[in-house]
Amino acid sequence: MRSSYTGEFNFSKYLEQVCDADTIHYIGSVVRVRGLDIESEGPRSVIGEICTIKLSGGTSILAEVVGLDGKIVKLTAFGNTKGIEVGCEVIASGSTLRVPVGKNLLGRAIDATGRACDGLGEIEPETYYPVMADAPDPMKRMEIKKRITTGVKAIDSLLTIGKGQRIGIFAGSGVGKSTLLSMVARNSDADINVIGLIGERGREVLDFIQRDLGPEGLKRSVLVIATSDQPAICRVRAAYVCTAVAEYFRDQGKDVLLMVDNVTRFAKAQQEIGTSNGELPIHGGYTPSVFDLLPKLMERTGTNDKGSITAFYNVLVDSDDMNEPITDAVRGILDGHIVLSRRLAQAYHYPAIDVLASISRLSDRVSGKVTQKACGQIRRWMDTYRNNETMITAGIYQKGNSPEIDIAIDKHAEIEEFLLQEKFKPSTIKDTLDWVSRITGIEIPEDEYGEVFGFEAQNSEPEVNENSDSTGTTE
Repeated sequence: MRSSYTGEFNFSKYLEQVCDADTIHYIGSVVRVRGLDIESEGPRSVIGEICTIKLSGGTSILAEVVGLDGKIVKLTAFGNTKGIEVGCEVIASGSTLRVPVGKNLLGRAIDATGRACDGLGEIEPETYYPVMADAPDPMKRMEIKKRITTGVKAIDSLLTIGKGQRIGIFAGSGVGKSTLLSMVARNSDADINVIGLIGERGREVLDFIQRDLGPEGLKRSVLVIATSDQPAICRVRAAYVCTAVAEYFRDQGKDVLLMVDNVTRFAKAQQEIGTSNGELPIHGGYTPSVFDLLPKLMERTGTNDKGSITAFYNVLVDSDDMNEPITDAVRGILDGHIVLSRRLAQAYHYPAIDVLASISRLSDRVSGKVTQKACGQIRRWMDTYRNNETMITAGIYQKGNSPEIDIAIDKHAEIEEFLLQEKFKPSTIKDTLDWVSRITGIEIPEDEYGEVFGFEAQNSEPEVNENSDSTGTTE
């Protein structure tokens, strides 16, 4: 039967693909294997290029080019090197790692190469995004002027965060970093969560998905998983993969919440790769490439001209030393930090946020003037109590000697009750600010309960209750 279609067939898109196709395979062969490090003579390749190593049994594994030395190509495998022998073919792909992206990623878990690892079948992508990419043009970034609600009272009031801001969560082991992250993931008002579990214990992966995130949180989340037993290249690339996924959704105009747990294990993985390539440690045992990659990774988040990525980076602080190399480097890159205190955790004070040691550098942009005044008053009371805590608890201080210390003592129990919060009991922004208002006696206007604050709100004088005294209390 003859077709009735008489129009001309458009071959242009097929011709473009044929023209762009590389019909020459660059092939080399393995000459040395040492642990996860593989050396081959050839193929012609560039740093970061993905190669396929053909094994004698008919299978293959992926590897990434991490170093070049004359004709010798240094590779790191994305998996076990069992079965690799001298003489195995190494075929260059001609491209760096790309991750499949699209709406079908929601509710799914992928590995460091972008493949599904949740047993729910393959993911049909809408397109592919490069894992290695440049940060947005600083001249085209949108202004951060919207507040993100996390559901955590201490953060939403005293450490207010804007959509597109980048925050570090600093703590030693076992102090509650992952728990705090799960609270934010479940309760934030972001459109989509992208969560990177890097170097985590295998036991904790399903725990996080089933208990911490839950079915409702999983529906709007994408997880990227590289457990501690996986090769260093997987732990490094997982951080880039979850950043690339977040960039895709940001380019769709979404407000994305990116959570990376944790940066320290990313840095240690890069340290392993750098050391195997002959880099000499320069600071705290870390190689120069670690400090080169940290800003390149973190500057990719934030806003662009379409949407925003609000990023939370967990940092495992070695020996609880807040000046150790990775903590110090990350603190200088990000837009604020939340410090978790082991002392508070040991006292069963959760979340164990040390408010006075924490800071959000953009809080004044995304909260109203009266809210800032009220929250500033609470912080001053907390600081006064901490500076005099030894005298107070030892009974040395006599009430009446200092009005500032007296009111700090009176407000201490109320503030502590406000900062305590159960894991599965989120707080709305209204409840949080109402509580702040009750503690301080400062009435916060309704227009400061929203997420956007205009130029007028930022520059107008705060309207404070006329009956309030200088400490913010009501007569």
